[in-house]
Amino acid sequence: MANNSARLRVAQRATYRIQIQGFLDDSWADHFGGLAITSAPSTAQESMTIITGQVLDQMMLLGILNRLCDLGLPIRSVEWLADQ
Repeated sequence: MANNSARLRVAQRATYRIQIQGFLDDSWADHFGGLAITSAPSTAQESMTIITGQVLDQMMLLGILNRLCDLGLPIRSVEWLADQ
């Protein structure tokens, strides 16, 4: 859960959880800076993937989101997690 009293800065390392609609296996981790890639529970019609880990700054986060968009994978959510 995000630490509501903490302040996030653009040029700050932070941990994020990105949920996407679609399936990526863990072989894609290198394409996303070594972030952890896991399958999420899904319905018969819709696969879900969760990408989690530390990102150097928000510029890197935007690069990851753009890569997902380029792959045609809709982004369901982006969550800032408590810094680790």
